[in-house]
Amino acid sequence: METIDLDREWAVIERLLPGDWRELARDCLAIRRARGVTDPAVLLRLLLMHVGTGMSLRSTVARAAQQQLAEMSAVGLMKRLRTSEPWLSTLTCKLFAGTRFGNRVASARMPAANRRLRVVDATTVQEPGSTETDWRVHYSVGLKDLACDHLQVTQSSGGETFKRFPIRRGDLLLGDRGYCHREGVAHVIKHGGDVIVRLNLTSFPLLTGENRAFDILGHLRGLEGLKPQSWQVQFEWKQKKYAARLCAIRKTQEAAGKAKEQLHKREKVKHGKKQRLLPETLESAEYIYVLTTAPEEELSTNEILELYRLRWQIELVFKRLKTLLRVAELPKHTDASSRAWLQGKFLVALLIERLSEAAELFSPWGHDLHSPQPLA
Repeated sequence: METIDLDREWAVIERLLPGDWRELARDCLAIRRARGVTDPAVLLRLLLMHVGTGMSLRSTVARAAQQQLAEMSAVGLMKRLRTSEPWLSTLTCKLFAGTRFGNRVASARMPAANRRLRVVDATTVQEPGSTETDWRVHYSVGLKDLACDHLQVTQSSGGETFKRFPIRRGDLLLGDRGYCHREGVAHVIKHGGDVIVRLNLTSFPLLTGENRAFDILGHLRGLEGLKPQSWQVQFEWKQKKYAARLCAIRKTQEAAGKAKEQLHKREKVKHGKKQRLLPETLESAEYIYVLTTAPEEELSTNEILELYRLRWQIELVFKRLKTLLRVAELPKHTDASSRAWLQGKFLVALLIERLSEAAELFSPWGHDLHSPQPLA
């Protein structure tokens, strides 16, 4: 069997990183001692070995010693991971801006430029050897740079809610249906923020200005062609009314058909019987409708839907990230190490994106004519 030259393969990864990635290791204080691991390349290889492959800290340092890469303890690697969070975050931001996906988002017209735009999400994590979900990771990521600004780890029973995130005045949080709860939305408003959230048809009752029940489907049916529309609504939580806006657009026939097909695939089986989908649920799949508390004079209906579209595009990276998360050990010792671990996951996901781009330009001779290093 042919032996893999790991140093040569690592050179491929180095070519995908920002040009100043080594200098950034020192600027961000990931490398700040004259002893131990002093080479940024060695440190990054150790971190990616642990974060990207799901190897435990102990297995990672054992593998590193076997490869004569570095000699360090598992505790030492944990400390290095913790102090490398700013470096990993900076690399992620720069790599995100340089990927085709990142360029697609960065080049799009970004509404609410003066807002801190945050995408919130959650995913489950299994401990090595476990057959069940052990933990749920709740995180917030900047829409403009894909930098993680908050992370919380809970037991698997910890549900998704906006209440898990600290809110600064002016924040605009984007969430999927899992975050469509009146308590969570009220929490964001109370602390000076706003939301754009995919609306649940039945679990988030809306009211008209006259305090009557707002017929969501009735209004959606009135959409003209593929033209977006919005309606002023309100909702109540703990005897207090909150103003909001429902923004919606009709899907194309093809997109609606695919959405309905997915719903049929997800039909639940309860007590041995298949639960039939409600006609209202199927009909609602013909539309995209989101709830926002941002004022119309600041963000138009088109801009609200555009922001939600950008959030959906970032799901492409999240899906790849979530796949990686399921196979990794979660360092739960401190918040800092957990955030660094998650930031490393983002970096791995973006490196995979860049590798996919490079594969499209693959040369039959295996390297770039302008560089002695292999492309793949």
